[in-house]
Amino acid sequence: MACIERASPALKEILLKQYCAEKPLQIDHHLYEFGSAEYHIKSQASNPLAINLSISTPLLCPGVLPYKLSSHTIEKIKQLCPQLVEIVEPAKEGFQLTLRLNLDQIPRGKDYVKVIGEISTVQSVILSSQLKEMLQNVNSHDAIEGIYKPIKIFYHPREPFFVIRQPQRIIAVFPMRFREKSDVIIATTFFQELMDVASSETWTKAPACTWSPIPPPELVGEALEDLSTNGGFVSFDISSRHVEGKRLDKTVWNLLNFNAYVRYHVKITKGFIQRRMRKRLESLVEALHKTNSEEDEQTKQDQGFKYVKKLIRSSKYKILKQRCGKLSRQIKRIHFRLKIHGIGRFRRRWLRLPKFSSKGYDKLE
Repeated sequence: MACIERASPALKEILLKQYCAEKPLQIDHHLYEFGSAEYHIKSQASNPLAINLSISTPLLCPGVLPYKLSSHTIEKIKQLCPQLVEIVEPAKEGFQLTLRLNLDQIPRGKDYVKVIGEISTVQSVILSSQLKEMLQNVNSHDAIEGIYKPIKIFYHPREPFFVIRQPQRIIAVFPMRFREKSDVIIATTFFQELMDVASSETWTKAPACTWSPIPPPELVGEALEDLSTNGGFVSFDISSRHVEGKRLDKTVWNLLNFNAYVRYHVKITKGFIQRRMRKRLESLVEALHKTNSEEDEQTKQDQGFKYVKKLIRSSKYKILKQRCGKLSRQIKRIHFRLKIHGIGRFRRRWLRLPKFSSKGYDKLE
């Protein structure tokens, strides 16, 4: 993902860490960033806060712009922090520019974070200056037989875009390519909304924006590999008022980072959709668990009711059995308590058993 901010985040972090260290040490770092930019950051042990920063960035348009930085670009770099930044001549071998950063010269009480952030924008200054030199020639008439040849801009090797200079205007065309089908759907929706917003009355002063699934007429004759896309082509119609004064810097930076902004929007949208889907899934699972728990509770209640009914039935049976047993015992007690007067005397008189003597018997012969 490209850095949409002008300051390089990695370069800024290293410079801040070196400046804020209690005991700065010697450093030697190589950095590579989006746009095939390369940094070499080096300091000496004798003075760690005096840093040599070498920068190499590919040309936006090879063959049209010279490899050597123009005087306009050099002046822009010197204006970053005149008291802290010095241009070293010649530049380190293999790099376009070498700067000497005197971080120990940052004035006390000044916001050092802002100062170092300003120094970290050096690559954006170089790229913006190159594109400015082309956009400032809005009124050029370098057409061949009435046909204006597109200029291919390489901010990133795999994501070039085209600039077509015409009288009184410039057309910027971005071929959009994506790896996943879901990215294509999200980006296409974004482009259609962008066209609707650009055509509204609120944004009449903004450059006109158009999107088409097929290449625009201005790219006729270009290589087939540059016209093979799955996300279509986005075009911006830039007039002379968009490159005047302070608007030029904003226009240039927006063009350089349009592709990165679209990919950032697609990534954020996918993340938002995935979060919504997860939340929806969690709510559905929660509702399902709630339903299952209610069913389990209802089942437990039904089982409890059955057990209570069974318990009640068994209790009734036991109570009834106890009552019947009690009643039978009472009846028996009542039966045994019945007495007939004179039965004892009758039994002693008439039911007396005979008594036999215990004398021995003689044997009969």
